[in-house]
Amino acid sequence: MELLNDMALFVEVVRARGFRLAAEAVGMPNSTVSRRISALEKAIGLRLLHRTTRKIELTEAGQVYFERCKRIVDEAKLAHEQLGEMLAQPTGVLRASLPVDFANIYLAPLIAEFARRYPGISFDFDLTPRLVDLVSEPFDVAIRMGKPSDSNLVARQLANLSCHLYASPRYLDQSGEPSHPADLARHECLGFRSARTNVWTLYNAMESAEVAVTSRFQLNSIGLIRRLASLDQGIAILPEEIVAEDVGEGRLRRILPEWQGSPIPVYAMTETRLLPAKTQRFIEFLREHLEHKMAGARGVAQR
Repeated sequence: MELLNDMALFVEVVRARGFRLAAEAVGMPNSTVSRRISALEKAIGLRLLHRTTRKIELTEAGQVYFERCKRIVDEAKLAHEQLGEMLAQPTGVLRASLPVDFANIYLAPLIAEFARRYPGISFDFDLTPRLVDLVSEPFDVAIRMGKPSDSNLVARQLANLSCHLYASPRYLDQSGEPSHPADLARHECLGFRSARTNVWTLYNAMESAEVAVTSRFQLNSIGLIRRLASLDQGIAILPEEIVAEDVGEGRLRRILPEWQGSPIPVYAMTETRLLPAKTQRFIEFLREHLEHKMAGARGVAQR
């Protein structure tokens, strides 16, 4: 790498027709430029420049070396320019693993906007519930909900989903509306667990409460929990961004408004920090737009 840098510096000296102008062009002391060119000549074993008090001239070996080095340096500059263009308008196939319900309910419009903004990118999305292996499988990024468990991956937090309690107006008319978290023990609660009995932890500005709740349904799909809640099957604790449309159209109503559940973090997971432009842009786009979109959803969900 040092040799390549010195080759580029040699080309700059020849083009500037002197050490002083070359030093100014690269932002380096004149003495450093002179020393590095001398070291390059010593490494090659041939004199490349004739030096006088007024100017420099290429030796025969220097002329041959300059012609070769100039092509290499020009190619390197072109490569950097092309990479810069890719960064501005990235191309290629973006392979991503996405949470099924969050992608369908919430990410879809953002993905559509991203696709319109970057027409050079095509997409290969995996929406299966499994956690893909970013090391052995050809995925650029995985969007995951909840705290990451794999410390070998690079996690970039995109958002926090605020969770609240919701039920349909008809369910509340039939079963009554709870006035305190303890009342949930007497209600049908739609849980996101594998056990028959769940413990929900809720918070307000002053305290926390743990309530053992039961449900006829045990589900692993946020989308299905949301749907069953809107079909009068019980009380659900869900991210407010997910239910904003249902709340806005009256299918669900927020209950116990002073209480909330633990927020659910959303992360972009990658195998490495060194990402291609298409992946960088996708992660940056989601991070930027999720905050704005969630702020709008909160306004609807809290009405």
